[in-house]
Amino acid sequence: MQALGDPTRRALLDLLAGGELPAGELADRFPVSRPAISRHLRVLREAGLVRVRSDGRQRLYALDPGPLREIDDWLERYRDLWAHRLDALDTEMARGRRARRNGGAT
Repeated sequence: MQALGDPTRRALLDLLAGGELPAGELADRFPVSRPAISRHLRVLREAGLVRVRSDGRQRLYALDPGPLREIDDWLERYRDLWAHRLDALDTEMARGRRARRNGGAT
């Protein structure tokens, strides 16, 4: 989870969700230095969220969805809680809109 806390690392995962990419191409998509991207990729690799392989002189990175599935499984128990609360919020917002349309009467 800590590896996912950084917005640059989340953006790297988003890019890799589209398929394997070379480290240089990943680095070119961010306004930070290549060493900074390399550090982010190392954190993701150590967390098991990405895999790396060498192809000649290139290092190719790919998303490893396994740990994300584990997080998704863990979050599943909280989805109903949030869905219920969001449904209740939607109901209250609809009541407020109706009250405004009816001149404040509920």
